[in-house]
Amino acid sequence: MDNFFITTGRKTDGNCIAKAHFLAEKYHARFVYRNNKSLPQIKKELNSTIAVVVKKGKISINTSSGELFFHPNMAQLRIKKLLKNENDNMLTAMDLKQGMSVLDCTLGFASDALVSAFQSKSLVIGLESNPLISLITAEGLGLFPFSTEETAKAAANIRVINTDYGEYLKKIPDKSIDIVYFDPMFRHPLTNSLSFNPLRTLANMSAITPASIQAACRVARHRVVLKENSKSHEFHRLGFPLICGGRYSSIHYGIIKIK
Repeated sequence: MDNFFITTGRKTDGNCIAKAHFLAEKYHARFVYRNNKSLPQIKKELNSTIAVVVKKGKISINTSSGELFFHPNMAQLRIKKLLKNENDNMLTAMDLKQGMSVLDCTLGFASDALVSAFQSKSLVIGLESNPLISLITAEGLGLFPFSTEETAKAAANIRVINTDYGEYLKKIPDKSIDIVYFDPMFRHPLTNSLSFNPLRTLANMSAITPASIQAACRVARHRVVLKENSKSHEFHRLGFPLICGGRYSSIHYGIIKIK
């Protein structure tokens, strides 16, 4: 990944500068005073393509493909539906009950992890291999003005860890997590949305290996679940015998029940 630097918005204050300094030290990045310079100008001076920009109430990543910032996406709507006792296909696939533990191996912006944390009412461990996405998500979960108290409580129950899930799975004990969940970047995207391109620029595009699924089955007490394009061949390749999803849904969930 290209070197990145951390700066502030042009309209800033002491809190933003202090936060930017803190993040630069935490993530071993260079802090750059903005001094009213444009981001392209600073990028050119530093020969860098990525900037983390700290603003009031928001932290974003400026990439060559566009701006990227934390947003819970559909999580808030899904939680509102759950509050009305409506079904959620992911939770059905997980068979997730209150008090169960979840290891989300491909956290991203934590949209699915928020729904898991709402349902479980307990800790959800989220693994994210890209340090910038990890940074944005960890900070965003604490900063974002969620529309419901339930979603805010769920966000507080998510622990973000910047690590590769393959390495993490090797280190944790057998039967130590109830549900292990994978939501990789789809082999064949469902959308070519320009707003999604910055995330694809940074996200880990590696395919999940059978060895990682075997490790997940060792770690899980209840189920291993894989989210994929409904037309995907990944379920068969990785050995998921059960598929859950709406008849007309573009997303399905593969399920391995642990005996």
